[in-house]
Amino acid sequence: MSTTTQLTSSAADQAPSNAAPRKAPRRGEQSPGARLATHGVLVVASLIALFPVAWLVFLSLGPDKDDYLHPGRIFGKMTLDNYVFVLQETRFFDWLTSTLVVSLGTTVIGVLVAATTGYAVSRMRFPGYKKFMWVLLVTQMFPIAVLIVPMYQILSELQLIDSYLGLVLVYCSTAVPYCAWLLKGYFDTIPFEIDEAGRVDGLTPFGTFARLILPLAKPGLAVAAFYSFITAFGEVAFASTFMLSDTKYTFAVGLQSFVSEHDAQRQYMAATAVLVAVPVSAFFYLVQKNLVTGLTAGGTKG
Repeated sequence: MSTTTQLTSSAADQAPSNAAPRKAPRRGEQSPGARLATHGVLVVASLIALFPVAWLVFLSLGPDKDDYLHPGRIFGKMTLDNYVFVLQETRFFDWLTSTLVVSLGTTVIGVLVAATTGYAVSRMRFPGYKKFMWVLLVTQMFPIAVLIVPMYQILSELQLIDSYLGLVLVYCSTAVPYCAWLLKGYFDTIPFEIDEAGRVDGLTPFGTFARLILPLAKPGLAVAAFYSFITAFGEVAFASTFMLSDTKYTFAVGLQSFVSEHDAQRQYMAATAVLVAVPVSAFFYLVQKNLVTGLTAGGTKG
């Protein structure tokens, strides 16, 4: 009897130890329910972000200008005629040429000036260098409506009205201050010992900047280039004021040709907007690898 009791108690004592231990959740690990909720929120957010693009593409397939009032009717009469009209009957390729010239010119000049400015403020301690950066920041506070008149007078005196160079310089005045701040913060994350190593090897300050620092700053340069490109690509106010020839209109201004006092050809506007998005998407694809890294690293130091 006692032996049976001892065996029973011994088996009872060993039963919990033989059961599989409950796995404790790791730190930061989400439960299945929380993970499902997170994915659900991300899916909804993605659909919200993609809906305007999909809606624009859908409207561009409607043949009539009032199809946006009855979108259900588009399914039965989808056509690519709007794209054919825009490509063949408008100055689309002139707009494309003007936009790329202005956007790429702003990107090259703006990034070059912003990079040299940011590097100088990051590495050199000249009198007033802190105030200089604040002056650049203050320039971003003025609205476009205030700047158009004095800029028009300056460009008129320089005979740069209705010229690509004049519009590029105007856009650089907007893009360079922000990009200089961005690149200054990114250059601060690059160790100063790299500059010293370049001097030991006999490089000039500019040689050190061009051969050692710039290759390490590709993510920051990618962000600055993307911002400069977008700034020039989609701007309307300056382009419509300073560009007088219809052959030099950018995309943003060219879209206005589909709007008159009493009518708006929305189907052509939608088709043009879809075509306009192609160069931006291609440029984004080229810089996307460095874009996120540059955005996060540029804010680690100020």
